[in-house]
Amino acid sequence: MNANRPSLNPRLFPRPPSIESGTTVDPDEIARFTALAAEWWDPNGKCRPLHRLNPVRLRYIRDHLTRHFPGIGTETRPLAGLRLIDVGCGGGLIAEPLARMGATVVGIDAAAANVRVAAQHAADAGVAIDYRCTTAEAVAASDERFDVVVALEIVEHVADLPLFLTALATMTKPEGMIILATVNRTAKSFALAIVGAEYLLRWLPRGTHEWRRFRRPSELAGLLRRHGFAVGDVTGVGYNPLRDEFRLTDRDLDVNYLLTARRGP
Repeated sequence: MNANRPSLNPRLFPRPPSIESGTTVDPDEIARFTALAAEWWDPNGKCRPLHRLNPVRLRYIRDHLTRHFPGIGTETRPLAGLRLIDVGCGGGLIAEPLARMGATVVGIDAAAANVRVAAQHAADAGVAIDYRCTTAEAVAASDERFDVVVALEIVEHVADLPLFLTALATMTKPEGMIILATVNRTAKSFALAIVGAEYLLRWLPRGTHEWRRFRRPSELAGLLRRHGFAVGDVTGVGYNPLRDEFRLTDRDLDVNYLLTARRGP
């Protein structure tokens, strides 16, 4: 796969809009995830797959950031010195451990109930995080800029993907990094991420995903390249049902994958 040379359908992906021209928020998606607010931190509840994914996602983020920003952090706080925003933070499952790693973290979500849960959990744990109920485009329209923009398991839920990526790019500092996690649009992802996860295993509520909203790595790479970003890595996430664990894999990008993109100077 040549992630840096995709062919984009202009009907699906028009030229990037201005931040003021639309919204990334899908009200149906907000309602769906608001309904999960009370269960974000239950490792055996409806968010169990995210809890199982977390060690893999956190290791990936830590390793790529420490390589991209040499000299930052300490042994116990490897991300110290970085200002990071978690877009679509939900209940804070990623924002909180990243803050524990030393990053200065802003967490945003368009669902107020999620932000309340995240803020209360961080307060109870004694972790300092700046949580806000707002949107990516609202932050991008301000003067705030970040070393790192993280957006995990949200790309497939936004109403306007080009606008969303425009917002992420705008809030990233020169030589900064965007890290995405999402689901590929393949026959295998339909079978596993929708039929398997939602209907057979019931890991997720039915209707959580729409296959047409899944994005191929090449599509994201093409949209990000318009904003001066180069994709540096695309890594798949596989699942071992016997061990009930997720793992990083370079061989299988057919379902879940993580992607890093670096902005030029």
